[in-house]
Amino acid sequence: MTYSRFSNRRQFLRGVGATGAATVAASALRIHPLLGSGTASANSEEDPDSDRRQQAFEIRKGAALAERRIPVPEQRTNGDEQAYPNKIGNFSKGLPHNDIGEVDLAAYATLTDALASEDPAMFEQITLGAPPADRRRLVNPQAGLAFDLQGTDSHQLTIPPAPAFSSADEAAEIVEDYWMALLRDVPFGEYDSNPTARAAAAELSNLPGFSGPRDASGRVTGNTLFRGSTPGDVAGPYLSQFLLLPVPFGSESVSSRQQTYVPGLDYMTNFPEWLTVQRGFQRGSNQFDSTRRYIRNGRDLSAFVHVDALFQAYFLAFLILNQIQAPLNRGNPYNNSLTQDGFGTFGVPHAQTLCTEVCSRALRAVWFQKWFVHRRLRPDEFAARLHNVKIGVADYPIHADALRSNAAREVHRRHGSYLLPMAFPEGAPFHPAYGAGHATVAGACVTMLKALFDGSAKIGDLLRAGDTGYTTPVVPSSDGESLVPYTGDDAGDLTVEGELNKVASNIGLGRDHAGVHWRSDHAQSIYLGEQVAISILRDQGGCYNEAFQGFTFTKFDGTVVTI
Repeated sequence: MTYSRFSNRRQFLRGVGATGAATVAASALRIHPLLGSGTASANSEEDPDSDRRQQAFEIRKGAALAERRIPVPEQRTNGDEQAYPNKIGNFSKGLPHNDIGEVDLAAYATLTDALASEDPAMFEQITLGAPPADRRRLVNPQAGLAFDLQGTDSHQLTIPPAPAFSSADEAAEIVEDYWMALLRDVPFGEYDSNPTARAAAAELSNLPGFSGPRDASGRVTGNTLFRGSTPGDVAGPYLSQFLLLPVPFGSESVSSRQQTYVPGLDYMTNFPEWLTVQRGFQRGSNQFDSTRRYIRNGRDLSAFVHVDALFQAYFLAFLILNQIQAPLNRGNPYNNSLTQDGFGTFGVPHAQTLCTEVCSRALRAVWFQKWFVHRRLRPDEFAARLHNVKIGVADYPIHADALRSNAAREVHRRHGSYLLPMAFPEGAPFHPAYGAGHATVAGACVTMLKALFDGSAKIGDLLRAGDTGYTTPVVPSSDGESLVPYTGDDAGDLTVEGELNKVASNIGLGRDHAGVHWRSDHAQSIYLGEQVAISILRDQGGCYNEAFQGFTFTKFDGTVVTI
């Protein structure tokens, strides 16, 4: 299906010319003097700064015109919203639901009507399921309508349709999420030997819809289980070094040991609890482990991605790379200067801000996809549909690969239901699944870091030359209380680029470990974030005085690009 709602923003942009748009914007912001009104002179003799102002204007205009030439893509959906009148294939969390978890259609219409209208007042008329004093609210649907003055407009970017509700791909993704929940307390380093991890790898190997990494013979193994599919993801330990090494933060030193959750405690495993959450009622908080630990398993990773600042992992990666003196991207104009160092441009402050400023643009791009295009249901919503089919209270077109899976059977044996055990009491956030906010930000921030550093540098070499206290890559101990050397045969193969790709996958798929996302949410969203970052780098390219030829780096798909 094609997303074809008439967009008021398109009518606005096409209805005004360059001068008209500037006039409208100036009027809205009350900045007439900046555009040259009664007392401002455009004569360079009377106004010596006019040449500089004109240059600034031409740079802004050139970037704006270049972005305007990017076509508005076709936004295609998986067709679930049209295929199922009861909306079983779409996100409806927070709205009223009947006793088997099907959304009230009139309430769902208030949501889609508000989205179609783009009218702020109509968003206040959306019908929610819980009373105001006890409800959780929908998360920021209007962010998908925000404009930005840097980078490609969110509506000019796209991601492919998500897997359809009844597809083998969707079945494989829920099977993987079930296994992630079952293995939440198993250390990553034990996936090769743990019987449940071996069962997970065996079942995923036999699912034609599974899109995760496999070995050379096409099998899922303990080394590929729950990993990403970008270059470097299956090299070395499961976790990126950037989530483990100590972090210098100014004069402080930050340990990567974190507050995690007590093992064995999962949520929303009985239907009344699931339904209460689905209807939008507030829930309690997690129970915390009294010992701080390095991230060693899916539960610890879930704890990190539950409360992290969205740029956190990548800002920490930058600080580590700066500490170990990772070489700069070969396009940095100060690499060969005899008299200057970068600072506000092409230096540390510039790099620090690039890694963070991209986040809000990435979020606006993915929030448009979430609310205005796909409205994909969350994995816990799908698992509730599967549960109802298995116990005979509903008949939904769920693929046999999910209905007959060993993963679903094992969840039922442990918990007495086929619901997806969740790492958080509130389950998934109150916004649709596809794309993923964490993964889009990951793609954007990691792309910025690739533009800043030489991705080919070897991590082991940098550690040996640095002052982190470690001379080899590390892994957490099985109890998460210490770091120990990684002794795998591929320890020397870890590169800056590979570990950056891996940290993006760790964070994106960490949300899957928690039960709140699907694999494809991550896999497609990192490319969306990459597009956002590249567009910002491109817009900024004309702003420098230095002899700058562009940043060259390897994208997530393995191709090389110069921006």
